[in-house]
Amino acid sequence: MLGIAKLSKTYFRLWRYSRRLGVRATALAGLALLAVLLAPLLAPIVPDWLADSVKAESVSRILQVMAASMLSVTIFSLSVMVSARQAASAQVTPRSHQVLMEDTTTQNVLATFLGSFIFSLTAMIVMDTEFYATGAPAVILGISLVVVALVVVAILRWIDHLSELGSVGETAARIERAATRAIEDRRTMPCLGARPLTPGQLEIPARAERFQAWDTGYVQHIDLRGLSRAAGVAGGSVFVVAQPGELVSPGDALLYHTIPMPEEKLRAAFTIADNRVFEQDPRFGVIVLSEIAQRALSPGVNDPGTAIDMLTRLARVLAHYRAEANVDCEPALAHVWMSPVTPEELMRDAFDPIARDAASTVEVQIRLQKTLALLSHSGDSEMEAAARASSARALALSLEAQSLPEHRERLRELAKAV
Repeated sequence: MLGIAKLSKTYFRLWRYSRRLGVRATALAGLALLAVLLAPLLAPIVPDWLADSVKAESVSRILQVMAASMLSVTIFSLSVMVSARQAASAQVTPRSHQVLMEDTTTQNVLATFLGSFIFSLTAMIVMDTEFYATGAPAVILGISLVVVALVVVAILRWIDHLSELGSVGETAARIERAATRAIEDRRTMPCLGARPLTPGQLEIPARAERFQAWDTGYVQHIDLRGLSRAAGVAGGSVFVVAQPGELVSPGDALLYHTIPMPEEKLRAAFTIADNRVFEQDPRFGVIVLSEIAQRALSPGVNDPGTAIDMLTRLARVLAHYRAEANVDCEPALAHVWMSPVTPEELMRDAFDPIARDAASTVEVQIRLQKTLALLSHSGDSEMEAAARASSARALALSLEAQSLPEHRERLRELAKAV
């Protein structure tokens, strides 16, 4: 994922485009058509005895069966996929739609089914037109056997995958992995390679020009390397004040630059779209995990166990995070400064909503205080301070909502460990 976070805007868009279902399906469909067209070229190498024993009528019947079955399987699989995504949006969170849309197993299986259907249909049409010479039916039969083997493997993978597709646990695990990758990127390369722009320690020069957003949406990606190259050539500096994941509108500051830079080059460095993505945005994954816990705590669901599970996942995601401003390493992009993601922001995103919604649920409050106690001994001073502040807010909310004195006393004792 670190490579994705460092991509330029063009390659980032290409990578995002490659994660779509239609791209893989189109690629395999193209391979299927290529296999059909290669059959006449491979026909001369088929031995005469094999070419004579394989009849075009027999191969056509096999292709008819494949075409009919693959069309049915593809339609069924698409309906299952849509149902799973709707269930995940209703039971988990609508923000889970992104990780399900990019599920590579589902994409590969559906692309295999669709490619098999297109291969069998195209080959059947071409054979009925008598386009193929002697020996080509044997080639088509050989390719068909390979396709059948691929379909069998895909069906076995699909059966195994369906047992978890759309479930709360599996969806939460995918979100956790996406959040962990984004957090790990920031830990490995603080501020994505830029210098930390910390208020109170570094001030933006008064002569710096302000570059504003031109559209309303979320900052999905920033091409920091492109900005660094442009600033380095001109001998200036760039101060990025808009974080990936931040909602901006026309007039909001995106960055400041100390040397003249073309507006087209500055615009090319930012990707502004309608929704947030996990790449370059560690807060988004944390927010989505917290949303799952909030939904589980709603009166209509009333599932404290899922909320406790989300607290465990959040603890794993945040356990190794270190404040970007405190990491002592040489920045890769010396001409770019960027506002860091602070532990205080992550703590508020992760735990404050859960503490509010679970104020009267003692078992969730107990796990919340234990989770914050774990994070308060992470070894990073800012993370520890943010954990203590989050613990104090959660305790204040729970003391007002808990009716039993022994519950209040137990929560006080747990908060002391934080």
